[in-house]
Amino acid sequence: MKPLLIVLMAFLMPISHFAQIKYESLPSQKLGETRQIKIQLPRNYEKNTEKRYPVMVVLDGDYLFEPVAGMVDYYSYWEDAPEMIVVGINQDGLRTEDTQYSETNFLPVDKGAKFFEFIGMELLAQLDQKYRTANFRIIVGHDFTANFINYYLMKSNPIFQGYINLSPDLAPEMADRISQSLNKAETGKWYYLATSSEDIPALKDEIKELDNLLKNVDNKQINYKFDNFEGASHYSLVGKAIPSAIESMFEIYRPISRKDYNEILLQTSVSPSEYLEEKYNTITELYGIQKQISVNDFMAVYNAIEKTRNWEEYKDLYKMAHEHYPGTMLGTFFEARYEEETGNPKKAMRIYQNAYGQENIAFLDADFMLEKAEAIKKDFGY
Repeated sequence: MKPLLIVLMAFLMPISHFAQIKYESLPSQKLGETRQIKIQLPRNYEKNTEKRYPVMVVLDGDYLFEPVAGMVDYYSYWEDAPEMIVVGINQDGLRTEDTQYSETNFLPVDKGAKFFEFIGMELLAQLDQKYRTANFRIIVGHDFTANFINYYLMKSNPIFQGYINLSPDLAPEMADRISQSLNKAETGKWYYLATSSEDIPALKDEIKELDNLLKNVDNKQINYKFDNFEGASHYSLVGKAIPSAIESMFEIYRPISRKDYNEILLQTSVSPSEYLEEKYNTITELYGIQKQISVNDFMAVYNAIEKTRNWEEYKDLYKMAHEHYPGTMLGTFFEARYEEETGNPKKAMRIYQNAYGQENIAFLDADFMLEKAEAIKKDFGY
């Protein structure tokens, strides 16, 4: 689906129908004033009392919050990205002061330095105290604020792991500083950069120069994506860039694709069950969240095992299925298939029969499982 179409769909469906929107006033000692913020909590936040969520901080929240929050809700609904707590900081009339930097060393100064500390020392701390946050944070900005978010990247232990730069208006020396920071990064960082053919010419030229630098970053900890959208303006590129950024930052989070199925799972040198386990362990390591293995991903591995006839793979798969979907027929079916194909048809028949009374899942129901048991009984005369 085209990114612009996704954006339009998100706007056509009221965000409040999908997620909880809260408007809060946050007193700041650093700024000496109260700032207005918007917070979108994930669907069913109140019900999932044990679940923790990554945080996405959106600068220019007066106009950028809604498109970002809508896309996060849309992608998380389809499980292409995790549910997140999205926080927008309203900067209408304040963004120039908030993003102020020195004319000598080009680092935050005066109100800009205070705003930098407000986000890092007050906003995030209060979010962590008030909400169930995970230790994965993304920050988003547009032109002036997109330049500003990169100052967090320069810290020795950055508080943000993801950076979404929408047509940044780069300060002098910023390109080299970003490149150096990414080259030295010791933990995973996701960096997204966007411009367009109709972007402001001066910005576009500097962004392309930055892209040339970042293409040469040699660091396995860095996940970098650059977009140069054809025909989009400085403002309309935002609608295309947000879904692209989300997709690039959460590529491994998405369900197993047709491409992964054909190029990885069907290769006999690959253990499909190990691939599945490693995929979800990586999600936990990268994003700090526990994700239940989806039924669709279990089915992808099941189909791969059937295609490659690597029956031993069922042994680990049925154990994972019993763990993730206890009380359902999923683990029972995989276990029965394992016994059926490894020379224990009588045991397989009994396992199929034991599924009676368990919860239906995917294509599995009592009739299907009993038919499988009857087929074995008929074939072997039990």
